[in-house]
Order: sequence, then C-alpha cells, then structure tokens
Amino acid sequence: MGRATDDIEDLLRRHAPQVLGALVRRYGHFDPAEDSVQEALIAAAEQWPRDGIPDNPRGWLIRVASRRLTDRLRSDEARRRREETAAALTPADAFVAPPPGEGPAGAGPSGLGRAPSEDDTLTLLFLCCHPALSPAAQIALTLRAVGGLTTAEIARAHLVPEATMAQRISRAKRAVRGTQFRQPDARDRDQRLAAVLQVLYLIFNEGYTATAGPDLHRTDLAREAIRLTRAVRRLLPHEGRVTGLLALMVLTEARTPARTGPDGELVPLDEQDRALWDRTAVAEGIALAEEALAQGPAGDYQLQAAIAALHDEAERAEDTDWPQILALYDLLVRRSPDPAAALGRAVAVAMVEGPRAGLAEVDALAETAGTAGRSGTAGQRNHRLDAVRAHLLERAGDMTAARTAYRAAADATLSEPEASYLRRRADRLDRPDG
Repeated sequence: MGRATDDIEDLLRRHAPQVLGALVRRYGHFDPAEDSVQEALIAAAEQWPRDGIPDNPRGWLIRVASRRLTDRLRSDEARRRREETAAALTPADAFVAPPPGEGPAGAGPSGLGRAPSEDDTLTLLFLCCHPALSPAAQIALTLRAVGGLTTAEIARAHLVPEATMAQRISRAKRAVRGTQFRQPDARDRDQRLAAVLQVLYLIFNEGYTATAGPDLHRTDLAREAIRLTRAVRRLLPHEGRVTGLLALMVLTEARTPARTGPDGELVPLDEQDRALWDRTAVAEGIALAEEALAQGPAGDYQLQAAIAALHDEAERAEDTDWPQILALYDLLVRRSPDPAAALGRAVAVAMVEGPRAGLAEVDALAETAGTAGRSGTAGQRNHRLDAVRAHLLERAGDMTAARTAYRAAADATLSEPEASYLRRRADRLDRPDG
C-alpha cells in the first residue's frame, strides 16, 4: 500500500502543473484555478488508492478541477461579464469541440478541449514570466506553479523569509489576474526568455541538490527541469542560451548514479566512481555544449556547460583540465557577478595554483558576502563557502581550521546528506591518522 501511495503522489506531482496550465489558459484566473487544482489533487489522493488510478489521470484531474473552478466562477456576480470578455479575447480557433460526455464544456481529457499537441506546462512556464511581473516575481511564481516547490523552499533559494516570499507570490498572482494566457509572440519572447531560463536553472539546481531534507537528489524536479528545457529548445532550436542550459543540465545529471553511496551518503565529485556515470548522457551533453558554443556569443549557460563538459570528459579526477576550466571561469565571472561562479573559480584557482591561492580567493568572497550581509542583501551564512574553505584548509595542512570550517558548513546547511558528509570530514580530522 505504501508503494502504491508513493506512486500516486509522484503521479499527482507530475500532472499538477499541466492541469493548472490547462485551467489557467482556459479560464484566466490564477488563484481560483490553483485552489481548484489543489482540491482535485486532494480528491485524487483520497479516491485513487481506493478505486484505482483512472486510465487518463490527467484528464480526470482536469475534469474535476474544471468543475470546481466552474462552481467558483458561477458564484461570482460578474461571471457572465468575464466570460464575454474572455470569449472576445480568445481566437476563434483556439479551442476544438470536446469529445461527447467528457465533463464541462471544453474540458475533455486532451486538455479542456484543446488539441493535445501543446504542452500546458510549457505554456504555464512562459505565462508566469509575464512582463507585468518583476523578474523576482516571475521566478517565484514559476517555481511555485510549475516547479511545485513550496513557498519555504523558494524562500531559502532566495535567502528571504518565508513570509516575504509568500507575499511576493500572492502579489504576482494578483498582477496576472485576468490576463490572457498563451505562449509569447516574437515581440516579447526575448524579454521573457532570460527569466524562463533562470527559473529552469533554479528548478534543476533544487532537484540536483535539494536545499533541505533527507534526500540529496529530488529526481522529479531535476527531470522536470530537463524535460521543460528540451521543450523550450524544440521551440527555439537555434538559441544558444537554451542549448547551453540543456547541455549543462544533461552533463550534470549524468553524474547522479555516482553521487551517493550505498546508504545515501554524499560522494564528492573528485571521489566518484566515474564508471557509474551515464555515458550516453555525457555524450549527448558534450555534443549539445559544442553546438551551444557554435550558436553565437558564449553566454553564462554556454560557459557553464563547457566547464561541465571538461569535468565529464576526464576519465579520472586527476585528468581534469583545470587550466582550461579556470580560463572559462575567468570569462564567466567577468560576465556575471554570480557568487556560485566566483566560488567555482576559487576552486579552479586552488587546483591550478595551489590551496593557499584558492584560500585567498575564498577569503575575498567571504569579505564581500559579509559586507552584503551587513547591508541587508544577504540573509544567511553561505555553507558552500565554508565547505570550500574547509576542503582547501585540509589540502593546505591546517587541520584545526579545516575542522572548524567543516562544522560551520554542516551547521549552516539544511540538507541532511550534506550536513552528514561535512561532519564526517570534520570527525575524520579528529583522528590521529587524519
């Protein structure tokens, strides 16, 4: 029973953004649609374990959610006015007639009467990045509606209190209320693409290394980010940023089989059994990275993909081309002030010039982060900074300082596998044999 329940939960999580996209596209009411989808998910969680999973679970959810939303809209005195306005704004060929007997008008299992060729999740992804929203609101709303992250997870990713993020998401929903939802046209596509790609990047990162909880890897989020990025690439096959992001994801996800040990413990990149890496995915990722660099000026995603490709091409950790990686990081940090890129460059400096040189880079980053924290733009200690410092101190032979840094990093992370790994490293340095 437990396994069946887990399978149903996975199925519901996978279909939720598709169902929400279908409702929002059809009715144009974000908040009521989200509430109705939640009610449909609850109904499914109660009924499916007892009655069995329907043949078309997505269509079942759409029908139930659509009925709940229709009931909500009918209770509003302005229902007829909204329907007339929506009809006037909707192109005549936007919907096709639903099959007979498939629930509310336009609510067939193919997606509210619309031919099933269009991915509602992808549509919702673009729509959440509406120009009326600030970039921060676009990202937060998409992570919530498409990525399925909780408000708390999104808040941690952005280093803000949960209440602040909840307000941001609520304001974003109000801002897009009544908006016609459809994929962007050529005029505003480029304006939204940067936000879309950043959202996909954040969703993948949360899936690849969960910010909190007992699991290192949230497979559902990582795979959903890759699936959506593939869909965006089908729409924009010659856009180097999209190809680069897909390459980065595929190359990174290829290492997943080697990232954890038998008991789920974290295995760092330099200690992984590379024979376990998905070599088919590595080959695809390298080809995509090369294609991305040929599609135009190298942007952030293309450069990160090139770095990932150099890691994945090395048969052993000691074969890694660190000078080339450092050169790519130099280009990347000149383009972007991203702290993660700067920290990656510090590691590359250490591998090329020695641990003390890397520590100098980390100390400079820590001073910058401390200044930001004092000015109110950063809300919590960066455990990755302490983790890198600990590793470099250990390599430099300063075991006492390394232990302190490992423990500080362990105390700062909310990821149980990361904390366990960092504490094991600290404990190992307590032993006389190191």
